[in-house]
Amino acid sequence: MLFKLFHPSRLLRLAKWLTFAAVLVFVTFIGTRIWFSQSGAPLEPWHTYVPKELSIHEMEKVDWKGFIAAEDRIFEDVRREVTQKLPEHDRIPSNRYFSGSVVYPPSFSHDWNRSYVLVPDGQPKGAVVLLHGLTDSPYSLRHIAQRYVQAGYAVVAPRLPGHGTVPAGLTEAKWEDWLAATRLAVREARRLGGPEGKLQIVGFSNGGALALKYALDALDDPALARPERLVLISPMIGITRFARFAGLAGLPAFLPAFSKAAWLSVIPEFNPFKYNSFPVNGARQSHRLTQALQEAISRHAANHTLGDLPQTLTFQSVMDFTVSTRAILTAFYNLLPANGSELVLFDLNRNTKLGPLLRGATSPNALARSLPPPPRNFRTVIVTNIDPGTGEVAERITEAGSTEVIERPLNLFYPPDVFSLSHVALPFPSSDGLYGAHPSSDPSEDFGLQLGAMSVRGERGALIVAMDALSRMSSNPFYPYLQRRVDEGIGSADPAGMKKE
Repeated sequence: MLFKLFHPSRLLRLAKWLTFAAVLVFVTFIGTRIWFSQSGAPLEPWHTYVPKELSIHEMEKVDWKGFIAAEDRIFEDVRREVTQKLPEHDRIPSNRYFSGSVVYPPSFSHDWNRSYVLVPDGQPKGAVVLLHGLTDSPYSLRHIAQRYVQAGYAVVAPRLPGHGTVPAGLTEAKWEDWLAATRLAVREARRLGGPEGKLQIVGFSNGGALALKYALDALDDPALARPERLVLISPMIGITRFARFAGLAGLPAFLPAFSKAAWLSVIPEFNPFKYNSFPVNGARQSHRLTQALQEAISRHAANHTLGDLPQTLTFQSVMDFTVSTRAILTAFYNLLPANGSELVLFDLNRNTKLGPLLRGATSPNALARSLPPPPRNFRTVIVTNIDPGTGEVAERITEAGSTEVIERPLNLFYPPDVFSLSHVALPFPSSDGLYGAHPSSDPSEDFGLQLGAMSVRGERGALIVAMDALSRMSSNPFYPYLQRRVDEGIGSADPAGMKKE
């Protein structure tokens, strides 16, 4: 019986059928990608013009002044090749690449798409590097930048290659380019802060992965300056499984007729400081970065050198559609020996009236299941409702090595119409001019749109973006708490002025 089952002719037929099935699945997948890519809006100039960024070799050789000179050239190229060549149908008030638009970045008092350096009055006591996220720009960490410079730190915030210009820039960028820009920024931060000055790195989302990868590389390479502290906000330590196969989604783009297949989304660009459109390569590079990061973490854990990392303070929303909250625990924190690190988790709003509409993963026990039982090697703080019947929140603290939970009210409240924070919300206060729920009236905070304050209702299909993009939480009602915790590691913030270098 077994001989008949494993007879060579039978195995050969089985192999043929499996090959046929695999080819059929592949052809169906490619056909589906072509069909979806050809539907929707056409590619625009900002999807096809790719600015020429500095290479990794050039970034290793150039100083900050040279980096900024190259960036100036890139933005001038975008102005000449995109803005000045826009077809008439793209010259509309909502297009960030139209010079007459209300969201045209160069028309603002400061274009936050560009790299910047801030220095305090007097000699800096240290320096910090701020690393923004994928599709993002240096805008995202500007509020934290102000606090650092007020506390006497020099601030270096690089625009990572492929960002801040046109979405097409991300079609050719690689994560190694972003890491090279990180090393360049750290060199400038060390120069400004002095060899004896403190050095810290703050990373948001993809920037959090870069910050941690740089710190791990610095353990291996004595030529790299070691930070004394990391602050990670929604760090991209793990992402969705789809990103593993993102490269396959772009295969039809090798044929010019199907160039749109190189994009996962093609959306009008109305946000002045963040891309709306997203190329396949962006997802692919994120996956490659998280793979390299997790391999580096595992290697150092096996070599018992992970404890040499600087103290790491991480802020993460329990609900996060972009990065894996579980991966932050399983691929990093659970492997850390006791080195003074801390994880702050922002829980769901347990006072929401939307309970029956929430998915099972958002049940009250979901958070407890994601955390290992105490004692843990790291300090854990959960920001959650004092009780399910009130919007007031408290921090529930479990010190490293302890099983005791200490609760401290924060005098902060979950808005009654908000069921959770989001991946993008954490670094923005409610007063942020673009993303804040209650934007500031300061004229310098007017960026043409107030995306976080919009309350959009109407019929489906009328808007150029999906409704969930506008309903996604874009600012953090607990930002004062986040800022206070960051401040604890930089000293008291002096409200004295700051200046741009």
